[in-house]
Amino acid sequence: MRTILKTALVAAAIALSGAYAASAEQIKVGFSPEAYPPFYQQDASGNWGGWEVEIVNAICAEAKVECVLTPIPWDGLIPALKTKKIDAIMNSMSITDERKKEIDFSDKYYNTPTAVIGAKDQKFDATPEGLKGKVVGVQVSTVHAAYAKKHFKDAAEIKEYQTQDEANQDLVAGRIDATQADSIALDAFLKSDDGKACCDLKGYVAPDLEVLGPGVGAGVRKDDAALKDKINAGIKAIRANGKYAEITKKYFDFDIYGDEKQTN
Repeated sequence: MRTILKTALVAAAIALSGAYAASAEQIKVGFSPEAYPPFYQQDASGNWGGWEVEIVNAICAEAKVECVLTPIPWDGLIPALKTKKIDAIMNSMSITDERKKEIDFSDKYYNTPTAVIGAKDQKFDATPEGLKGKVVGVQVSTVHAAYAKKHFKDAAEIKEYQTQDEANQDLVAGRIDATQADSIALDAFLKSDDGKACCDLKGYVAPDLEVLGPGVGAGVRKDDAALKDKINAGIKAIRANGKYAEITKKYFDFDIYGDEKQTN
């Protein structure tokens, strides 16, 4: 009887230990709860899906951590990370020197060009000269806002929005002339009913690695090297084992891992 009891106690202790270990491996991944197709999009049941959600899940599986998507407004993501309300940011956040003053980043997991779109009946390009006298909408606290303020502020009026969708809708309504954002996100908008009716691609902005950064990575706290290493290992693994390509093919007809061009 004692042997049975001892065995049961040992088993219970192991189970509790396992449960604690599993709990310790859970990380909260912050993201802005706004439609940003095809990276983040919500279905009729309120569940989030999309390319980036699938990539996050694949990276976390390889890193052997349980990731829980945690909604935080975009401009609150870095403060939430620093105050430990979340453990990582995986939300199309570009790796920039300015952001690296506050947080650290994993290796990049994608990198796409930055584009400008505008009304079909207006002819201009994505240059200061082309945007002279225009009103350009950008999402607040993004590399696009920083880029527009640096390169276009002397030529155009820069208007900031809490979400990219708000900028898109003001473009449809004719309240702004153009918007700048990630080319793939804007391409998804141009394929929507509103986008098809109103707007077209005006061009890609000139490179600025200092502002736009080398790609999108997972944001982590500066003192969390262990999590950064796990995420880097997960990114490397899905790139090597074909999972990255498998997910990407469901959304794009090219590999968006990219070169030195950029996003949010």
